[in-house]
Amino acid sequence: MRPNMMTRSIVSVTAVAGLAVGILAGAGTGFAASAPAPRPAVSPKAVGILATENLGLTSKQAKNLQSWLAVHYGYEDAIDGRLGTNSWKALQRHLHMEWGYDDDIDGIPGPNTIRALQRFLEDFYDYEGAIDGIAGPGTRAAFAKFASSVGD
Repeated sequence: MRPNMMTRSIVSVTAVAGLAVGILAGAGTGFAASAPAPRPAVSPKAVGILATENLGLTSKQAKNLQSWLAVHYGYEDAIDGRLGTNSWKALQRHLHMEWGYDDDIDGIPGPNTIRALQRFLEDFYDYEGAIDGIAGPGTRAAFAKFASSVGD
């Protein structure tokens, strides 16, 4: 009976070892720490900077505004009817001078830019809404009126 018991022991140890190896092999993929998510090639902030944001202006109105910014606030890019980073930087320079814009001149039309724009539009272009940094319909309509007024 001893040889039979020895065989059983060897078979049991082999089976346990096989199970352990199998479990460990499976753990390599099933229980391993996940790899970090791949980093984007460009940060979301950079993408936002490169985006065009006309706030509802037509191409003609945006060209009018870019021409005005070129004359008064150092805009040097194409007069293409698309308000991108450099258009907004020039507009931020304008808003910084008298309309309470005190953030970075970064070309991003964020809430601080919109609040300063609303103050400007309130004084000259019939904006009657809240100074809330949200470019809603009233802000967009007054902005369009301004952009049309500076055209040819």
